[in-house]
Amino acid sequence: MRTGAPALALALSLLCAALPALAGNQDEERLSDSVRASLQAAIADRAVPVLLFRSGADNAHKWLSEMSRRLEGRIPDRKQRTELLKTVQYEAVRNGLDPQLVLGVMQVESGFKKYAVSSAGARGYLQVMPFWIRIIGEPQHNLFALRTNLRYGCVILRHYLDIERGDLYRALGRYNGSLGKPDYPNLVVRAWQRDWNFTTYTADNTRPGDRG
Repeated sequence: MRTGAPALALALSLLCAALPALAGNQDEERLSDSVRASLQAAIADRAVPVLLFRSGADNAHKWLSEMSRRLEGRIPDRKQRTELLKTVQYEAVRNGLDPQLVLGVMQVESGFKKYAVSSAGARGYLQVMPFWIRIIGEPQHNLFALRTNLRYGCVILRHYLDIERGDLYRALGRYNGSLGKPDYPNLVVRAWQRDWNFTTYTADNTRPGDRG
């Protein structure tokens, strides 16, 4: 009997549930009506992900090629790597984030495992807590789906950067549920600068804390 896609996704999620993930116990917070509406609007974006580079296709190609090379050991399938990188770049830039920072967060949070689940219940590449669906999303949203997970994760990190007035270390602490502790922010920044920094890209786009 042929296994349908939903059944396969469920089986994979159960198989990978034991995979270690670093996400902490992120606090559920009260949001003002205006903040909730803003986050809901950001989550609801339906545009097709495309590479967003102000300097054009040449730098976009260079960035995608270099990031794909670095990611190959973790995600061998080229099509899967390309889809992930395009989505990371699109969702990050539209939220005023450096995509390479987002790759650093992803590396530390899930090790690029799509179906990773933390002990606190956070899910997917960017280890998003399920309560965010109730607060700003829709019941049918699947946090194991690539674009849904990355969209939520980038919107949430942008939200925390705004709360912390651009302080990346405090924003990362909020994202991980470890505000005030240095270990997690240091891990992310180290991964970002060591494994994902790419001069051609970073000279051309916004940095964390800046609005694009």
